[in-house]
Amino acid sequence: MAAPQKALIAVFATLVFSLAAGKPGVARAERIVSLVPAATEMLYAFGAGSRVVAVSSYDTFPPAVKPLPKVGALLDPNVERILALKPDLVVVYGSQDDLKRQLTRARVRFFDYRHAGLADITSTIRTLGAQTGDGPAADTLANTIERGLDEVRTRVKAQPRPRTLLVFGRERLALRGIYASGGVGFLNDMLETAGGANVFTDIKLQAVQATTEQILAARPDIIVEARASNSAFPSGERDAELNVWKVLASVPAVRNGRVHFLFDDRIVIPGPRVVDGTLAIARAIHPDIFK
Repeated sequence: MAAPQKALIAVFATLVFSLAAGKPGVARAERIVSLVPAATEMLYAFGAGSRVVAVSSYDTFPPAVKPLPKVGALLDPNVERILALKPDLVVVYGSQDDLKRQLTRARVRFFDYRHAGLADITSTIRTLGAQTGDGPAADTLANTIERGLDEVRTRVKAQPRPRTLLVFGRERLALRGIYASGGVGFLNDMLETAGGANVFTDIKLQAVQATTEQILAARPDIIVEARASNSAFPSGERDAELNVWKVLASVPAVRNGRVHFLFDDRIVIPGPRVVDGTLAIARAIHPDIFK
């Protein structure tokens, strides 16, 4: 076969498998590999968990994933191990182009995952459910999540919206390497749903590497630090971390004691627990409303 023909066939195969990743009505998936923790949670939440045969190195929830084989993650997928498990559906990140090409060559169907805003969580649940053969259950789950978020919006509708800095990463015991929610993405949407006004709403990025100068200029009324770990600070470290922020004593959040540490992975994983994550932020912003 001539090289141009081979190239054309390869392009066509890639197109077919990519379209299948977003098209309802395909065959029920019986052996699923998920490289995306948020998608893994979705699979278990709408009833496909018993058919998940492997997960990423970073999957920790639900507890049922702990004994499953780990097959790498975003930057280091173990293709040989994935293929050895004979999956009929692999959930991949949208940026894993090389992995998608290898799966296409092996004629393994994949689901192309990309996260963006809050609405994308429920749309992904519906599309993924259609791919695994769990469409009705996925629709029910998505509807429940949307109702839960609407209930939070209703409760904060009449409340003032304090200017809020939502931090999801920084160096230990230092105001360096600060990563905060920008004005787009699921974290920004969760913050707004919870009744806050993002101080970086005008920066149309999902993540802002914020300087102390930017924070001083933004003057947040509330600072929420969301940490992926569900374990609190070691003994004595909370006060030390709080003291780190006191360098910015002129910031209203610091001056008024409105710096909150939230140890809750439901905030930073855009999956089916997003209502609980949004409620955790809402309790920090509006403690009198969400007791």
